[in-house]
Amino acid sequence: MEAVIRKLLLVHAHPDDESITTGGAIARYAAEGAEVFLVTCTLGEEGEIVPPRLAMLASDAADQLGGYRSGELAAACAALGVTRHEYLGGIGRWRDSGMAGTPAADHPRAFAGGSAETQAAQLAELLDELRPQVVVTYDSFGGYGHPDHIRAHDITMAAAPRAESVRRVFHVVHSRAAVDAGLAEVRDHGSPFRIPAAEELPGTPDEKVTTVLDIAAHLPAKYAGLRAHETQLTVSGSTDGKVTHFALTNDVAQPIPPAEYFVLAHGDAAGAETDLFGGL
Repeated sequence: MEAVIRKLLLVHAHPDDESITTGGAIARYAAEGAEVFLVTCTLGEEGEIVPPRLAMLASDAADQLGGYRSGELAAACAALGVTRHEYLGGIGRWRDSGMAGTPAADHPRAFAGGSAETQAAQLAELLDELRPQVVVTYDSFGGYGHPDHIRAHDITMAAAPRAESVRRVFHVVHSRAAVDAGLAEVRDHGSPFRIPAAEELPGTPDEKVTTVLDIAAHLPAKYAGLRAHETQLTVSGSTDGKVTHFALTNDVAQPIPPAEYFVLAHGDAAGAETDLFGGL
């Protein structure tokens, strides 16, 4: 009997989200021979910029950040082993909406302001073509409340459970215990960034986590994916060279745990405790 090829599809809002939240999962399953598909919903045009030399790319200046971030995402996909990458509706169809209440939310192509029905149909078309068994996106709060993350959740939950091939849908989350332990390690080693109190970073109670995915062997690939997004973040570590955390443009240290955490939102949980495909 011919072996069934495992197929994983991830739906993310902006370039860099794939590496920050699921870079380890992408790298692990790609290394194990699965086909890994990434759908990115916007170009991240409203992102803030870390390197001063690239400041003029910003949306309130040359407004060229989206195109630049597309190149960063291509590099991250190569580092992580993504099989195929698609932009929802085609590159440039939907624009980064920015945070709620900002002028960017009123742009005519703003992702969060667009037709959720149209966007879900665009995703459904990709699901029908690529036929993944497992789909990953954010929880209903979008991880931290960004309107584009919430919309990515909404359209994924509208399209994925109805797709013929899809057996499971997961929400990627941050383990409360892992965040606390990671911050403690960062405090022990020190950081050039501000080390926040644990409650400042999002975390899901561990009793709600259904799947803990060991990514320790694939952390170098995740670090490479993170470093590809130079406009958005800086990867840092300890004096002995160990990578322990990263920071976005707010200069707040965020730990990088050796596992990624998920909540099963659709499908059979049997066998999924440590493997998104377990038991399928």
